[in-house]
Amino acid sequence: MLARTADNLYWLARYMERADYLARLLQVAGHMSALRVDASHGSEWESAIVAAGCREGYFEKHARADEATVIQFLAFDRDNSSSIVNCIETARRNARAVRTALTADMWEAVNASWQELSSYRADAMDADHLAEFLDWVKARVGLFHGVCSNNMLRRDGFHFTRVGQFLERADNTARLLDVKYHVKLAQVSDVGGVVDYYQWLAILRVVSARRAYRVLFKGVVEPARVAELLITSSVFPRSLTFCYQMITQHLDAIESQDPRLAAEAKRQANSLYADLRYANVDTVIEKGLHEYLTQLIERTAELGAQIARGHLF
Repeated sequence: MLARTADNLYWLARYMERADYLARLLQVAGHMSALRVDASHGSEWESAIVAAGCREGYFEKHARADEATVIQFLAFDRDNSSSIVNCIETARRNARAVRTALTADMWEAVNASWQELSSYRADAMDADHLAEFLDWVKARVGLFHGVCSNNMLRRDGFHFTRVGQFLERADNTARLLDVKYHVKLAQVSDVGGVVDYYQWLAILRVVSARRAYRVLFKGVVEPARVAELLITSSVFPRSLTFCYQMITQHLDAIESQDPRLAAEAKRQANSLYADLRYANVDTVIEKGLHEYLTQLIERTAELGAQIARGHLF
């Protein structure tokens, strides 16, 4: 497969997955904001900016993080290359560049999403319309990944698409879990309280993991168990361990023209997968969940760069 084709497929999947993540991130910020009892201590919207990796760009344009400006920036701002509208448009450009490498259903899923995007206007976004828009984004991304899974030949094109999807999802899961670190409770005594409980529940809800949590842990929501589900679970498809299991499998399946360069990406992916698979969540929390997640985000970025060097350029 041409490196240019692999690059377009890889980034097509990454941008579609990123659009889904931003929709979920805005939802979790909204859920946490709704639980706020003291407005002077609200940091939910700033946490969304940090978790999206857009802090520097955001504060170049805005003095403070509030609901309206954060939603505008992460969902509709044309100057933000990672806004939802830009993600969908960039995904469509990548899809158009490799139109013949896609199935008809895959192209239709991306192109129809791009066409329907114009019906959602930032200046008409009240709370109800925003909820509808974010649900629409998640549904369109789900449709894209569904037709990809059902229709693509299991050849290099499929594997590059899946590597992009799961690498982006791993990065996003780590960032979404880290949102809780950046949201400050009004008082130290609130840790373990009602607000804290519902904030953890909001994270589960936004990643569609409430049912999975109940099945696996059968009890009240506990921070350590939420972290366990999203970090080390091998059966939950948004966990870091599951994502890296998929990344290693698809990297191994790619027929590389330069095995020497590709081997380093495989080595890094397998190293990360092994670390996650055998991680002890209680030890991670004791040493610092935020620091652990930050390191994972950095290592994921390094892996993405290595995949580019070994396969895409």
